[in-house]
Amino acid sequence: MPTLARRIGDVDYIINAASNTHIDHSISDPVPFVKNNVNIILHTLEYARQMPGLKAFFHFSTDEVYGSVQPGDVLPEWAPLNPSNPYSGSKGSQECIAISYWRTYGIPIVIGNIMNNYGQRQDREKFIPKCVRAVLAGEEMVLHGTPDNIGSRYYLHARNTADAILFLLRRPVSAYPKTDRPDRYNIVGDRRVDNLEMAQRIAAIVDRPLRYRFDHSPRSRPGHDLHYGLDGAKLAALGWRPPVDFETSLERTVKWMQANKNW
Repeated sequence: MPTLARRIGDVDYIINAASNTHIDHSISDPVPFVKNNVNIILHTLEYARQMPGLKAFFHFSTDEVYGSVQPGDVLPEWAPLNPSNPYSGSKGSQECIAISYWRTYGIPIVIGNIMNNYGQRQDREKFIPKCVRAVLAGEEMVLHGTPDNIGSRYYLHARNTADAILFLLRRPVSAYPKTDRPDRYNIVGDRRVDNLEMAQRIAAIVDRPLRYRFDHSPRSRPGHDLHYGLDGAKLAALGWRPPVDFETSLERTVKWMQANKNW
């Protein structure tokens, strides 16, 4: 039986984007959730070991491995990992395993810490499609935070994420022992948006009223972070610019969801 590598042939680039991502699922049933994410990186890296000509292995990670930040703060690459829930812990584990394969086996690892992605066809459990669905149905939207401390995120359209990954794959990849750690880049959104502002923007785009309430009970949302923030200066200094701005991409996304309600 030929190996998978022999059946597929030579591969120049691997982008490891697959993972379970729903925080609520990781909290309610952590063991299979974490096992799945660890197995994903292990098996993909083992596949990469069969590719001696591999130019880059891009690992799709998240801002959540660093945990919550204070409002307005942003973290640089290689800040200490401080995951708050089993999901972010599993993503931090993926990073550590990838780094070990970079040093031990010479896999050309590039880590991208990416902020809240969104776009057409996004899973309905994520915040933006959930909010679109609630507003269109006239239902109450539950917002993470309190009136004095509203949860916030940097949102990044999937097109911008894809463009940044392609930009990074065109660059040479650092190798051990010339450097003591693999390449890591923060891929950030245009600006921070709190949950209420995002819900208000969505309601305005679909031209419906917004009904909402806040919830930041530790019992109802254990392990959830109020704020994330990454410093995107490193990638910007290399010349990368997002091709689509936040307002335009959000409007396109919401209008697509409104027109494709069966999704």
